[in-house]
Order: sequence, then C-alpha cells, then structure tokens
Amino acid sequence: MTKTAKTLFSLSMVAMLLLEGCGSGKKAEVPFEPKYDKDTEFSLTVAGSYGNFESLEAEFERFYEYYPNANLQYVTMDDYNNVISSAIVNSEPPDIFTTNSYMIGNEMYDDMFEACEVLSDSSVGIDYSCIRESLIRTTDSGDVVMLPIFTTSYGMLVNMDIFEKEGLKVPTNFKELMDVCTKLKNAGYESPVMGTDRFSGSGLFNCFVYPMYAYNVIKNSDKIDDLNNLEPSAGELMRPSLERLYEFVNSDCIDVAKCEEEIVDEYDSVIMRFFEGDVPMMLATGDVVSGTAKRESKSDAFSANPFKYRFFTAPAGDDGGYFINSISICFSVNKNSRNIDMANEFMRFLISKKELDNMAGLKRLITPVDDFSADELYSALADVPDDRSFSDKETGLLDQAVRQFRAAIYAVGNGTMTVDEAVAAYGSIPEE
Repeated sequence: MTKTAKTLFSLSMVAMLLLEGCGSGKKAEVPFEPKYDKDTEFSLTVAGSYGNFESLEAEFERFYEYYPNANLQYVTMDDYNNVISSAIVNSEPPDIFTTNSYMIGNEMYDDMFEACEVLSDSSVGIDYSCIRESLIRTTDSGDVVMLPIFTTSYGMLVNMDIFEKEGLKVPTNFKELMDVCTKLKNAGYESPVMGTDRFSGSGLFNCFVYPMYAYNVIKNSDKIDDLNNLEPSAGELMRPSLERLYEFVNSDCIDVAKCEEEIVDEYDSVIMRFFEGDVPMMLATGDVVSGTAKRESKSDAFSANPFKYRFFTAPAGDDGGYFINSISICFSVNKNSRNIDMANEFMRFLISKKELDNMAGLKRLITPVDDFSADELYSALADVPDDRSFSDKETGLLDQAVRQFRAAIYAVGNGTMTVDEAVAAYGSIPEE
C-alpha cells in the first residue's frame, strides 16, 4: 500500500546547530530502532507542491517494514505557497509539510513557522548530525524547525566518455578549462561548453560565475549592506567575476549564439541537448540534473549511444571551482498534529544518512549528508576543498542584489554591456 504525503518547509537562518549521531563518517550510523509497538495503527499526511514524489513514496514503503499498520499519504496542494499557512490549522491539517528559504522573514508565513515542531528539542529525539552543518537553519532563538531533504548547486554535467575518448582530464581550474577547451575545439567540438542563455539561476552565465562571485562576497562581508542597498559603488565587487565571464565567453570554450539557437528552455532542452552526445560540458544546476534519469529513455540519441556522465563544479576560479550548498526542500512537523509522536517518529526514521541518500538518489538531487560517495553522479563534489564550499546563505545577499548581479552577467555575457559599464551601473542595470 503506497500512499504518500509531502511538504516543503524552510525557515530563518541564523545559527547552525549540529547534534551528534547520524553518521557522516565521523562515526558509524546507528540503525533505526522503532520507539513504539510495531502494531501501532496511525495515519500521517505529508503535504507539498511536487506533482509526484516517488522517492518519498519509497520511504513510506520502507517505514512500513517497521510499522506495517501505518497509513502514510502524500498530498499535492495547488497554489501551495499561498495555502500552506491556512492548511496547517484547518480541520484536517498535514502532519508534515515542505517549505523553502524565500518564506523566511515573510510575515505571511509567521503562523506557519509558529506551528512547527522544534526538531532540535532533545525530547523529540531526531539526530541530524549526518547533515552538512552549513545546511542547518535555525530561528532567531536557535531552534531547528526544518531539516533539508534535498539540496542543489551550480555546476556542469560532463560527458565522461568524450573525455576518455580524447584522452583528457576534466578541468579543475580556469587555466585547465582553457587548455582543455582548445584541445576539444581542435578535435571538432564546436562549443566544448554549452548551457541555456537565460536570465535565471539556471542560466549558463549564472552557473559558471555566480559561485565565484558569492565566494568573493563572503570574503568581503563588509560590503554586503552596500550590495543589498544597491549602492553603485558596490558594483566594483562584481568586477573579478565579470572579467572572468568576459574571458570565458570570448574564448574557445563556448559559442553563446549556438547555445541560444539550440537550447530553447532552461530545463528539458538542456538535458536533451546534452544527451545528443556531442557536448563535452553542459552548464546546469542540480535541479536540472535531477531530470536526467527520466529523460534518458526519451532521447533517441542517448538510447542508441548511452554514455557516462557526472556533475562537477564549474572551474571558474584560478584555484578551482566553488561548491554552493543550496537547499531545495526541507521537511517540518506540524506541532499540532493529531499523531505528533508518530510524525516525529517518521522524521527520526527519515533523517539518517541511509534514508536521505536513498531519497536523493531516487530524485537525482544532491544529498544533504556530509558524504557524497553514495552517488557517483555527484561524487566529484567531495573533492572541493572546505574553503571553497559554503552555504548560499553565508553570502547575506538579498534577492535584489542577486538579481542585479544576474542582470550584469546577462549583459556582459551577451555583449550588450562592457565590464566597466556593468560595474558602474550597479543598482540600475535593466533586468530581462
């Protein structure tokens, strides 16, 4: 009996809390032991916005092995962001639900956050030490009321068969990228790197250079207020990233016009073009990569000539790429649940290296645990040094500042502004 419920939940990010136990390689993970009698009968509903949630349904089935009389279901809510706050206080509220970081600080979600169980309370018994520390979000009072289930990042899909065929190694820094792309270009690959030319987080310019910019912002935290207030003088902080982007788009690495012509959207077209098999490197986010598994069989080219592929950070920096830890989805528990003990029990079961890896693997998103070895697709992320791995929230950038950077890279990448013009126009660069 496969019944499913899902929930997206995300909350205020101030301190980072880590309890011991979930097994991140620091110590062996303790197998899940049920707290309650296996014959306990109960029902739980998880609410969210995904149209389907096969990976969660798989976890329901695994949970039934411990509680065969449980009845778990996943429900999709239309207009989720506008209805979740009222849904959790109605006559049939979900027991667990999902949310996202943009809800943080928005007063329309205050009641929703107020209804969240405090998952860091020792009496709840949830051990989340396997989760990467930078992903743990807390309220202003230090409470953890949400836990990440899936994460994403910026980087590139790499056709490993092409690199093996051409006798090349995947580049790990910008100089290596230039050298590799020259060799690939000479070998007949018209655009060694491709991606979607869009004004979005999934756009090729953003995937390539935003992690580098975010790293620079963190290193210059005294400028964050000016960036968020769109002070023109703060635009100077964009210069290193814009200069690197200009160098990239004017090299042998990428033909932006070819990308614009052949990749017509920022999701399906990115994947299907990559599956044609002649693109060595495709700039993409983890959310786009998550769609690859279901599209392998839909690609005639890939079905006829399948190849190995993996996800790497984009090697924009002189020393290497940058890995941004970014949360895709969190789960929270409704503290007013009629089955609060069992809702917490399911979360206690789910928040473990084993189950979170299972979830991420089925969804093809990046696991939130502090170990990438379980999924070969993302295993290269383990090679990124700690000093170039950070949370998206560590930047302190607000949406308006992020969008101005996105406007700058879109203009410079497409040749409608020079680097100097974009830097000088910070705060007033037109957004597409």
